[in-house]
Amino acid sequence: MIVEQVIGNLADLPRAEREGLHVEKVVLPSADLVKRFQRVTTDHGRTLGLRLRSPQGREGDLADGDILFRDESGLVAVSVEATDVLVIAPRSVTEMGVTAHALGNRHLQAQFFDASSEYDAEVMVVQFDHTVTDYLDSQQVPYRRQARVLPVPFRHAEHTH
Repeated sequence: MIVEQVIGNLADLPRAEREGLHVEKVVLPSADLVKRFQRVTTDHGRTLGLRLRSPQGREGDLADGDILFRDESGLVAVSVEATDVLVIAPRSVTEMGVTAHALGNRHLQAQFFDASSEYDAEVMVVQFDHTVTDYLDSQQVPYRRQARVLPVPFRHAEHTH
């Protein structure tokens, strides 16, 4: 079967409807969420080909809970593997600026969250890298290593000097 578009997200379905559904999962690492063409296998052994078109009114990447297929017997949805990340919580704007600049020079992708996020603090999140922990330890910048499902996948950004 070829899937050409995401037809919704589990989070948008009413709770009662979600609870009564048989859900097959396609478990993907975060890096695969940005791929428009790929072959995937559900946790029930069903193989799907993804040939995703540019969506209307939403970001182009797959997300946790995206519904790829639905019929009377149930649905197939994306389940994202947790990513090994560093949650960096600088104590001041200066410490944040210096840290972001140093990590930016390494061309690391970062995501920023405010205090109203699930982190309950203003933090910068980057993929785990031992050289980053070495830097953060040397500069005494507070951080935690966690496995998280991120709302947006890390992706390579075009860059020139």
